[in-house]
Amino acid sequence: MLDVVFSHSYYYKFDPKQWKNKTPYPPLGTLYAASFLRENGYKVGLFDTNLLDNPQSIKPFLETHKPKIFVIYDDGFNYLTKMCLTTMREEAFKMINIAKKLNCTVIVCSSDATDHYEKYIESGADFVIKGEGEITLKELVDAKTNNTDFSNIKGICFLKNDEFVMTPSRTVAKNLDEFSIPAWDLVDMDAYKTIWKQGGNTFTLNIATTRGCPYKCNWCAKPIYGNRYNSHSPEYIVKHITYLVKTYQVSRFWMCDDIFGLKPNWVQEFNLELKKKNIQIKYFIQSRVDLLLKEDTIDALAESGLEEVWVGAESASQKILDAMDKGTKVEEIYEATRLLKEKNIKVAFFLQFGYLTENQNDIQKTIQMVKELLPDNIGISVSYPLPGTQFYEKVKDDLKLKANWKDSDDLDMMFQGTYSSNYYRKLQRFVHKEYRKSQGIYNLKQLFQSKPSVMKLKSIVKLGYYIPSAYLDSISLKTLQDES
Repeated sequence: MLDVVFSHSYYYKFDPKQWKNKTPYPPLGTLYAASFLRENGYKVGLFDTNLLDNPQSIKPFLETHKPKIFVIYDDGFNYLTKMCLTTMREEAFKMINIAKKLNCTVIVCSSDATDHYEKYIESGADFVIKGEGEITLKELVDAKTNNTDFSNIKGICFLKNDEFVMTPSRTVAKNLDEFSIPAWDLVDMDAYKTIWKQGGNTFTLNIATTRGCPYKCNWCAKPIYGNRYNSHSPEYIVKHITYLVKTYQVSRFWMCDDIFGLKPNWVQEFNLELKKKNIQIKYFIQSRVDLLLKEDTIDALAESGLEEVWVGAESASQKILDAMDKGTKVEEIYEATRLLKEKNIKVAFFLQFGYLTENQNDIQKTIQMVKELLPDNIGISVSYPLPGTQFYEKVKDDLKLKANWKDSDDLDMMFQGTYSSNYYRKLQRFVHKEYRKSQGIYNLKQLFQSKPSVMKLKSIVKLGYYIPSAYLDSISLKTLQDES
């Protein structure tokens, strides 16, 4: 019998784009919470939904383990959970319903529940935890276990006399090293390895070195950790990595921080700690171009095993970057890309189209930047209004018909932008084709200067597809542009 069963509401199979990638990550935030409760004397279990295709199997799981408390605790380190996709919310409601029929007290902690606690309580949840959850959850489980008053616990929402009660917010934890490493043993790691192998990818695990982000991009929501950040020590992270390397024979990691290496000299100390412990890894991160340009950061990243960095380039229009309150300059994108390539670090761009006031000039600048800099990868989205952001407040009157995407490849314009959803969907495909076309042309020019790889030869051969296809897309885009 278990005291508490943990689950979460992200199903990779319900997000076709992500499932096709075959790169699922265990629910890190959920595992941290499970570890914290276990350290405080509770018997815990995990019903991991990541690789499942429906929530119905949770019923026999709960019937077998008979927990008094069922917790849906989403992985707040996975950016996909911030998007609050409607499919995942519906599955959470189904799990709540099943757990309630088995007389479980149901507690939910997620970005979506933080923003829409009423919906979750109306669907049967007994409590919603708003924001960072471990300490709040422990106090709430203590209260329910000991049948004591919970009304003064900070950071919870519940229903009392048919009215919603919201207690004062809890301050986020500052000393992250006080948290034990996640309860990785609860995960069926072989199942994850199998999916990665099926996709032909090197098995990779996820680690968070920080919580939160201090930057103020006005479209970026921070429902869990807020507009500040706290950091694990390099020693803690290297100890965590050492455990994973020895236990699961993994040597590649996704550092899933919103922004990696925020604390001054953290990257340099991390590099030294890895050397001290004689640990060699490969990893990839998300960062900002201005942060990468500080002092010897790129040198230290390269030495410590950085393989790839995804930067929030967003746009090559300074007008759009300023409108977003991004705080970066277009020239910094160019300079950081150059320096990363010099160190043989792959660089990938997050690009965002459809922001307010965007016009053709802005779009063409971004396309031209991609063709000039030839990043190793690109990820394209359209501006997505997340609750709690300034951007959301600007467009919320347009969100009456639709406020969430079904999946992460939806690319639907949920507000009145410059162009239609069809235009931006076609634009995404066009930019990818222009990008691949530019890669192929570059590799063709380099063909006789060095021995090309199989991948480069393939990019040259595919020019026969991308050149005419991109041309046809450009015609379609012009038509859609005129219709908008």
